[in-house]
Amino acid sequence: MPLNGREDLEALRKAAQQRLRERDEERPKVMVGMGTCGIAAGAQAVYDALVAALARHGVEATMVKTGCIGMCVREPLVDIQMPHGERITYGNVKPEDADRLVEGHIVRGEVVAELAVARFVGV
Repeated sequence: MPLNGREDLEALRKAAQQRLRERDEERPKVMVGMGTCGIAAGAQAVYDALVAALARHGVEATMVKTGCIGMCVREPLVDIQMPHGERITYGNVKPEDADRLVEGHIVRGEVVAELAVARFVGV
């Protein structure tokens, strides 16, 4: 599609953003708290382990690095939201928990109760 001006470029940008939103609505979303407290508690290693676990299990998910989630004592925090479903916050997550979270929560749809610290319904 040839671009003939600013309006064409803006329409192309809006269409691409809409396609990304639609794609992301159909994928699990995994959010890792990467505020100062999360990073200090090891959130980057947890993030990296989750990315690797998703790849091992062949799962496509939207990975998000977010700011402080607000429960510093529970860092690293990981929120998992399934498409059109509830969001679960997991606390004190370690890199070795990544496979259990991906397999249990995302693949089988089961909350990993011993790590869960909050449940958000209808978000």
